[in-house]
Amino acid sequence: MPLLTVRDDTRLYYKDWGSGPPVLFSHGWPLNSDMWENQMMHLASEGFRVIAHDRRGFGRSDQPWHGYDHDTFSEDLSEIITALDLWDLTLVGYAMGGGEITRYIGRYGSERISRLVLIGATTPKLAWSEDYPNGVPEAVFDSVRAGLRSDRAEFIRGFSRLFFGADKEGACISEGSMMQLHQIAMQCSLKAAHDSITACAMTDYRGDIAKFDIPVLIIHGEDDAFVPFGATAQQAIELMPTAELKLYENAPHGLLFTHKDRLNSDMLSFIRQ
Repeated sequence: MPLLTVRDDTRLYYKDWGSGPPVLFSHGWPLNSDMWENQMMHLASEGFRVIAHDRRGFGRSDQPWHGYDHDTFSEDLSEIITALDLWDLTLVGYAMGGGEITRYIGRYGSERISRLVLIGATTPKLAWSEDYPNGVPEAVFDSVRAGLRSDRAEFIRGFSRLFFGADKEGACISEGSMMQLHQIAMQCSLKAAHDSITACAMTDYRGDIAKFDIPVLIIHGEDDAFVPFGATAQQAIELMPTAELKLYENAPHGLLFTHKDRLNSDMLSFIRQ
């Protein structure tokens, strides 16, 4: 397997497919690079080099005890970009991965980056605070951590159904896709899943967004139950008035699967601009 050993000897797994202008994908919680298979297959077939890594603690990467915060994640991302010598790079981040690429720009700038795509992203902030009243109450994240500690496998089973909005009228998702999501999610370590909830929820990216100086596409599902539109993308577009926002009507958090054709088309059009 292709593995990159970073500064603290953690080994990060990554995929590197195709050739052409590079696109790097950053996955969501509690998943790994396999969640991007539809997007990577599509873009590689259209003449792009596509790269996706498993974040530390997730998938096939090492599972250290510490380091589940966005400063560490963005530092890992920087090492991948540098090691693969990527330039004129499109960064695509989903949910927690949107926070990762946003923190990367905040810390390292856009010298190597040409554009950003934020999909169901946790930016500019997910959790409620006195200066962010649109956020999600902290009790929600306490419940997630408790569910992981009590019975992670059963919690992830429920997560998979909510991820796809499978119990909503008109939902169209296969049992196979829900099984696949469960399998991907169970590859992460319990420690990584538990600690990363804090990183997802509490990290404030408003200072990082202030450093954006490249084109940005925001894609979000109207019925996202995990990263609500009103708490995230609706606030983000006010901080990024030149960004392009595409709101997918009735789409759940798992729009990478449920709306894959539309998503692939929108990403390809934006990257080719």
